Amino acid sequence: MGYILGARLTQVYTSAMLTGSEAGTAPGVGDRYEDHDGKIYKFLQYDTGAGSVAAVAGNFCYYYAPGGTSAGATTVVTSDLSDSAGVGAGVLMSAPTDGDYCWVQTSGSATLTTALTAGADGNALTPVGSTDGTLDVSAAVTDHICAIAIDASAKIVMVTCP
Repeated sequence: MGYILGARLTQVYTSAMLTGSEAGTAPGVGDRYEDHDGKIYKFLQYDTGAGSVAAVAGNFCYYYAPGGTSAGATTVVTSDLSDSAGVGAGVLMSAPTDGDYCWVQTSGSATLTTALTAGADGNALTPVGSTDGTLDVSAAVTDHICAIAIDASAKIVMVTCP
């Protein structure tokens, strides 16, 4: 296991930075980084999905599952809720384009860019029933809980993603 020092969390990385002429200038897909506040980040690839949903820094993203059927992929994320299996991946730290790579916050306190679909402080949050890039209040025990509302009106959540 290696350690990453000084991760550039808001940078977008191209495929050339991973495998092309600039190989070695980016973290590895799936790498994790923990900052001094205990927040954890994961390095992943972004896919706009069938709906061509653009990434927005501070929005929630989900593990990519084309057509809503998971094939077990955990290294690609999307903000297109219809192209996910309802499993939250975390909060985007930048706005990558289709096929680019970025850091996603998977644990710790975060302020979202887009308001929750619904909810109050202390509510368990899930992608199920929400809209692209955000979360909704969990209504069923089978929903994937990926965050807890800390201050719903201020869009502050505690991220709890795998």
